[in-house]
Amino acid sequence: MSSAPPTRLRAPERRKALVAAAARLFSERSYRGVTTADIAREAGVTEPILYRHFASKRDLYLACVESAWQDLRRAWEAALDEATDPREHVPAMARAAALRHRGKAFLANLWIQALTEANDDAEIRAYLRRHVREVHDFVAAGIRRCQEVGAIPLDRDPDAEAWIFLASALLATVAQRLGGVLTPDDVAAIQHERRRWLIPEGV
Repeated sequence: MSSAPPTRLRAPERRKALVAAAARLFSERSYRGVTTADIAREAGVTEPILYRHFASKRDLYLACVESAWQDLRRAWEAALDEATDPREHVPAMARAAALRHRGKAFLANLWIQALTEANDDAEIRAYLRRHVREVHDFVAAGIRRCQEVGAIPLDRDPDAEAWIFLASALLATVAQRLGGVLTPDDVAAIQHERRRWLIPEGV
C-alpha cells in the first residue's frame, strides 16, 4: 500500500512557513550568510516555490522583521490587557519583550542584523526607518495612556521614554551577542532605575 502524498499548504500557510524557516536561519547565521536555496531546503520546498511568494531574499527578510514585530505587538497588547493596574503597563511590556528576547528571532536581533549586514541596501534602510518609528509610536502611545490615568507623571516625555525603551532592547541584544557584558544584577539594576524614574513611589 502506497503512502499518502504530503498535504499541500495553501498560499498563506506556505508563506508563513517560509517566513518561519527564514527567521530561524537568519537568526542562526546572518542575512548575508543565508541563501534562498538554504531557506527553501529548510522549508522543504524548491527555490521556484519560494520565489512564487517572495521576489527576493530582501523581501523575505523584511517579512521576517514584520512577522517578529506583529508577534511582539500581540504580546504587548495581551500584557496590557492583563495588567489591571496602570502602573504595571510599562513593566508588563518590558517583561513580555524580555520573554521574546530569549528567542533568536526576536525583533531587536533582526534590527541588529539589518544595521550591520544590510546597511548597504537602501530599501532595507528605508523600510527600517518607517518600521522603527512605528514600534516607537506604539510604545509612546502606551506611555501616554498611562499618563492619562495618572500612572506616569505628566512631566515625563513619552517620545523620549519610548526611545529609551527601544534602546534598552538593543543594548540587551548587543550584550547577548557578545556574551557576559551584562550580568543578571546589571539587568535588574537597569530595570529598577528605569521604573524608579518612570513610575516613582506615590504615583
